Amino acid sequence: MTENLFQPFALNETITLQNRILMAPLTRCMADDELVPTQAMAEYYGRRAEAGLIISEAVLVRSDGQGYPNTPGLFTPAQVDGWRVVTDTVHKAGGKIFAQLWHTGRVAHPHFFEKSGSTQVIAPSAVGLEGSLPRMRELSYQVPKAVSHNEIVQLVADYTQAAANAIDAGFDGVEIHGANGYLIDQFLHHDSNRRTDEYGQTAENMARFPLAVVDAISARIGNDRTGLRVSPGAYVNMAGDKRDRAVFDYFLTELDKRDLAFLHIGIFDDAMEFDYLGGSASSYVRSVYSKTLVGVGSYSAEAGSAAIAEDKFDLLAIGRPFIANPDYVARVREGSELVEYSDEMLTSLV
Repeated sequence: MTENLFQPFALNETITLQNRILMAPLTRCMADDELVPTQAMAEYYGRRAEAGLIISEAVLVRSDGQGYPNTPGLFTPAQVDGWRVVTDTVHKAGGKIFAQLWHTGRVAHPHFFEKSGSTQVIAPSAVGLEGSLPRMRELSYQVPKAVSHNEIVQLVADYTQAAANAIDAGFDGVEIHGANGYLIDQFLHHDSNRRTDEYGQTAENMARFPLAVVDAISARIGNDRTGLRVSPGAYVNMAGDKRDRAVFDYFLTELDKRDLAFLHIGIFDDAMEFDYLGGSASSYVRSVYSKTLVGVGSYSAEAGSAAIAEDKFDLLAIGRPFIANPDYVARVREGSELVEYSDEMLTSLV
């Protein structure tokens, strides 16, 4: 019942995937203390190369974007070299891999980057999160500084340089992380964007920085190697606001004019429904965005295959089952039983 998952899929004239199963980005916090990917990470990704496309764990575009321990970067030569070992391993195993480019915005903490000389968390507005960091409960979130115009220009440049670094490191492309309550997503929601200048208040203004990042990266490495993840439904590190619908109506319409490699839903469970979106995140995006869409969010292979058959999305991203089953693609193809994921698996790269 999953035959359609094993059909090749052309993202564009440049990239064809061997199947429709993507490995979703999964934060593992396994880089070294200089945020350089390790040999264990290369072996981890290499074992999963049968996926049609691997989307890497989120990768920092600069030091002040860090909000979790030992998350890898793509802003130093050593980090680029480390990722080159990873991409070489994946390619030798016959796979393809995109780097997910990331800045956590107000989810960051100076504990991770103060040695670089910066002590200020940045975000669209000076609106902080309540609570403590999930992997370091002794640290509380801080009220961020609202970025200036010049700082926004620099952020666009830093995202773009990280994309170029990704290509230098051998990645087949990049996915811009514009979802899950992180920096780019923070510009797109009224809860986190209280600006009154050209980056706030209206849909066009709130989408200005995200579109600037998309356009700059597309111009640097090619739109055919540029994907984007979005969370129109606020569900993590973000409060929902019915006004967000107008922002994403505009943003997705603009993205539809750009021939990106794909658009990827950011959601933990696609069964979640949002009143202001009129249903699930994927159904809403599909109604506005006409091009290649990646569905995700607690789908089994069978449910994802059925959703593709019903044209709900084009490609299926699988998360935690890939941690438990490095040979996930083979197991699904052969109808073999899957190993059940458990949180204990997060502590090692198998």
